[in-house]
Amino acid sequence: MLNTGIKIGNLTLKNPVTVASGTAGYGEELSRFIDISKIGAVFTKGLSLEPRRGNPGNRIMETPSGVLNSIGLENVGLAEFLDKKLPFLIKNKVTAIPNIAGHSVEENVELCRVLSETDGIDAVELNVSCPNVKQGGMAFGTNLEIFTDLVEKARSVTKCSLIVKLSPNVTDITQFAVRAEEIGADAVSAVNTLLGMKIDIKKRRPHFANKVAGLSGPAIKPVAVRIVYQIYSKVKIPVIGMGGISNIEDVIEFMMAGASAVSIGTANMIEPSVSEKLVSDLEKYLAEESCSSIHDIIGAAHR
Repeated sequence: MLNTGIKIGNLTLKNPVTVASGTAGYGEELSRFIDISKIGAVFTKGLSLEPRRGNPGNRIMETPSGVLNSIGLENVGLAEFLDKKLPFLIKNKVTAIPNIAGHSVEENVELCRVLSETDGIDAVELNVSCPNVKQGGMAFGTNLEIFTDLVEKARSVTKCSLIVKLSPNVTDITQFAVRAEEIGADAVSAVNTLLGMKIDIKKRRPHFANKVAGLSGPAIKPVAVRIVYQIYSKVKIPVIGMGGISNIEDVIEFMMAGASAVSIGTANMIEPSVSEKLVSDLEKYLAEESCSSIHDIIGAAHR
């Protein structure tokens, strides 16, 4: 029997294949294409206390080997998530990991507190790439002092496993991973989207109302693999790797770089069934390589 279980704090994922926040809605959307109970977890769309409409104007466009998005964290809000979205995931025996995307320390802390006390939720993912409105729009994840304050306060109220989703838009992301571990985070996710931009040459102005957008997809995979490799060498907590994963070779590469689990993002828009397929592909790979445990390949590139 292959051991594909991955432990994150007090939570054990049945396998390391998950879907990334913002790429599969709240799970119900993806359930039309796959049996979502077969994947390791669903990271839900980023949540705020109140419903959020998101950014106006253009929101998404394809780029060479990737996608730029400027959705603006549109979501249904905490109350509707608890009332309508979470029950579906629990009913379908899905490991649900809400992504927390508040615009202030206080909002993030309250979301952590409420969600971690909710039956059916064994982990939350704190998104530190959101702008802190009380700090002039500076992202929590690009200033170590602001980051420390947020994660410390979130950890103090979070009763379940706490995963911190790191921003790649910094000089040295390992500093943030190390600080998250020191504070008591159970894992880090790496990476969120890279900042990108598109200029409309006919209008002579930015394509997106928000000017900058998040770049994801295969174009960022080499950067993401490098970051996972560097983080793994500095921390002992699990790293959840993401960034352009499209096939089993990508999964293995991330895991050998040091990822204990992976999240599928942009590829869901190309092949909605890809995450379930990768679960079986991973099991096949491990059997062919005579591995008895997924841990045989995690961090293999460091040995």
